[in-house]
Amino acid sequence: MPLTDPHDDHLPLEGSSTAAPGAGGDLGAGAPEPARPDPDVLPDAVPTGGDPVPATGAGAAGSDADPPGDGAADTDAAEATPPEPEPVLPEPVRQRIVALTAAVLPGLPADEVPVPLRRVAKFAPNRRARLGGSVIAAQLTADPLFRQRVTARVLTDAGDLGAAVVEGTAPAAADPVEVAALAYLVRPRGWRELIDASGAAVRAEADSAVVAELVREAEQRATRAEHDRAVARVEAEKLRDELARVREELGQLREESRQLQRSLRETQVRERRANELLATERGRAARAAADSDAELRRARARLAEAEAAAGVAKASAKEARSVDDARLWLLLETIGQAAVGLRRELALDPVDKLPADFVADAFTDAPVTSQGGPAARARDTDDPARLDQLLALPRAHLVVDGYNVTKRGFGEMSLEQQRKRLITGLGGIAAQTGDEVTVVFDGAERMHGLPPTPRGVRVLFSRKGETADELIRRLVRAEPPGRPVVVVSSDREVADGVRRHGAYPLGADSLLRRLARS
Repeated sequence: MPLTDPHDDHLPLEGSSTAAPGAGGDLGAGAPEPARPDPDVLPDAVPTGGDPVPATGAGAAGSDADPPGDGAADTDAAEATPPEPEPVLPEPVRQRIVALTAAVLPGLPADEVPVPLRRVAKFAPNRRARLGGSVIAAQLTADPLFRQRVTARVLTDAGDLGAAVVEGTAPAAADPVEVAALAYLVRPRGWRELIDASGAAVRAEADSAVVAELVREAEQRATRAEHDRAVARVEAEKLRDELARVREELGQLREESRQLQRSLRETQVRERRANELLATERGRAARAAADSDAELRRARARLAEAEAAAGVAKASAKEARSVDDARLWLLLETIGQAAVGLRRELALDPVDKLPADFVADAFTDAPVTSQGGPAARARDTDDPARLDQLLALPRAHLVVDGYNVTKRGFGEMSLEQQRKRLITGLGGIAAQTGDEVTVVFDGAERMHGLPPTPRGVRVLFSRKGETADELIRRLVRAEPPGRPVVVVSSDREVADGVRRHGAYPLGADSLLRRLARS
């Protein structure tokens, strides 16, 4: 049979279209004339018959084909004498040839492996022959040079059996499948006869196995038939006993049937009496349903009256609420007009800069100066849930200790990614709340890849000789008394310092959870 099975399960390989036309990936299905090897590639090849094989320790032998020639003479000889078709190989021989080739394929140098088989060579040993069988067969048929290289490796592993096959003989005790596979690869004189002999031996073994299987099946059928006869006899005895038991039960059932008929007549009499009682009860139930309907109508009337009373009460409550709303509006309007009058009296114009902007300008132009002064604008609290409440206060200022927050929340990132993620998140908070946001980082000389600053967010870096903690305290001291200032830092020293100046210190976890929620 052909070396490749048309239903062989294999993976598509790159370059598989390079096989010679007509080969079809089959060994023994009529391949075209093998390509003659380049004499510069295998200088030791000895063309003694058919395809040249490399000279190895096991020897070299020819095949039934004509030796290669030179120039136009070889071309004329090839056109005059068509190549003999590939022999039809028995299935065990085909599988053995593919297995031998797959075993030696990884040992070949990369430049000696055809392009379609380079991927197959990387497969696991147990998958190489199964998935790449068709491609291996196609290359063995279409590429004599590749077959010579495989043969050299196979003969090295075959030992004495390989030497015997090269000489054209087959040891009597040798496996005929192994002999046929080696003969196909080596192709000595008479290799087709070796393959035919192997096929006959394989068929004889298959016929013997079939005969043995038929004998075994016949013996099994005889044993089963004897067993079935014994079982049939036992079943017949059981059926006779069962028939006697059924007849006895039939007599009992007839007696029970007579008793059931008497019971049925008695039951019918009781049913007539029950129907009379049911009619009486139905009349009583109808009268009770009429009484229930009347009571339901009365309850619905009372419910309507209650709903009307509730509507009146709701209208009264709405009117009272309107009065309260009017009073509250009047109070807020009075406060607003008072604030407008105070602003007019003080002649305060809108400002372009906030206190933190003055600190930022002084931070870039003037040396650090110490300022003091007690203040009491906020109470001590570390509750993360307070962050949203504090940011809801009017004109709140959020000051963030940058690296203290980023290293606690996403310290696995680079400093550039930490800054970018924090500044982007603070931009979202500024857009949502409309509050002033300032983030402070240590060391301006380490600034790399600062992203564009979002609207409402101020980014400051401490200069050389000053820490971010000191810059945060300067920002807090610059704010006017009464303005809510929220400082986010898990550094206890920072929290204690800003608390003395009236700010609200909160832990870094409160801001991280707020960013995660956004």
